[in-house]
Amino acid sequence: MFQRRDKPSKARRVADFFWPSIGFARSTRYLSYRLARLPGTPYSLASGFALGAAVSFMPFVGFHFILGGLFAWVFRANILASAIGTAVGNPWTFPFIWAATYHLGYWMLGIENTRDDTFSAGTMETFFHNLIENGWQSVSDVFSNVIFPMLIGSIPIFVVVWVIFFYPLNILIRRFHIRRADALLAARYANTARAASLDFEAFKKEDGE
Repeated sequence: MFQRRDKPSKARRVADFFWPSIGFARSTRYLSYRLARLPGTPYSLASGFALGAAVSFMPFVGFHFILGGLFAWVFRANILASAIGTAVGNPWTFPFIWAATYHLGYWMLGIENTRDDTFSAGTMETFFHNLIENGWQSVSDVFSNVIFPMLIGSIPIFVVVWVIFFYPLNILIRRFHIRRADALLAARYANTARAASLDFEAFKKEDGE
């Protein structure tokens, strides 16, 4: 019940992720409506989601929920919205995110990148495992040549991603809250008018008798 009769194929769902069949504008509005139903102000909801999305560009895979929550707490944003925003970083987008932050970080550091190091979801797990088991010397090369450049490259992207998500969502959520408040007020007036009409009809009936 309430489910699509013809379920989309996996290929269609993947394609919808990168290019939604309903269009980016409508999918963005749908997302804003989902966020708008969470408790909180337009700023806290939009900022929370934007922070979660921005954190996804940092190389600390496995800690995005925690980092998003910390950033949301610092900036007084909605923590649940930040958790939803971390979905921007996922198996389909991570390869592009890692490549962008890696090469941008090397460019910002002014270092010519002649290495073939790659970053994957298991890099951080291996990094912390070796750090605990064998000490800093066993992971210093990975940190300085892979993780640190990606961290540097993620900083400007963090800011850009936050701006890209925050301002459109803030406007859409604010509009949604205004429309919802107007609808509730109209319903309240309608109920009051209906109750008054019923009372008047009852009064006329009693007066006629």
